[in-house]
Amino acid sequence: MSQHPSDLYRTPQAPPPAQSLPRRDMRDAIRGSVTPPAAALTSQPPQQSLELAQRYELLNRLGVPPVANEDFDELARDMAEQAGFLYGFVNLFLEEQTFVGLHQPPADSGYVIVGRTMSRDHGWCPEVMTRKKALPLHDVHASPRFSGNAVVDAVGIRSYFGAPLIHDSGTVLGTVCVIDPEKRPLREARRIRDITINTGAQVMNHMSRALVR
Repeated sequence: MSQHPSDLYRTPQAPPPAQSLPRRDMRDAIRGSVTPPAAALTSQPPQQSLELAQRYELLNRLGVPPVANEDFDELARDMAEQAGFLYGFVNLFLEEQTFVGLHQPPADSGYVIVGRTMSRDHGWCPEVMTRKKALPLHDVHASPRFSGNAVVDAVGIRSYFGAPLIHDSGTVLGTVCVIDPEKRPLREARRIRDITINTGAQVMNHMSRALVR
């Protein structure tokens, strides 16, 4: 589903976006098979359709539904707090970017409030998915390649650090990332990058434990 950035990022006075996913704990989630919408497979290039189907198959095998999850919310919060960032995400890259883990400022903080989904084309996580390794952007405007972005235009994000979620099978399920409206000193880049990488490993360990519950 294609959406304009202004539909995805609301002012703090507005209620949470209607497309936000339900808050559900993984342990209590319905364990039935979850499949991608047929349109999501037929509307994409063959390679992307294959990768999407593989992600859904792996999530089903692990018993991880693509819904909001309190455990992943906690991991997103811990990651953001360690990094000193306002926002943290555990992101499954499905027909949309789906934030099964989310941390953000309170609704009355004056900062932008985000929903649980975003277009596959927005932000910097698509780049992490392609490169299959961490992407540290201490100042997104420092590189013309990454400065022109719907998220920058809509929210004014200045720093992004993301890392991929890679299963032992080689399937890339998504990303973890932190974003903030303030740029970071270059000397902090390695520390923040390592925080996202370590959080990605924690997320994958959590998914593996879900398989044996």
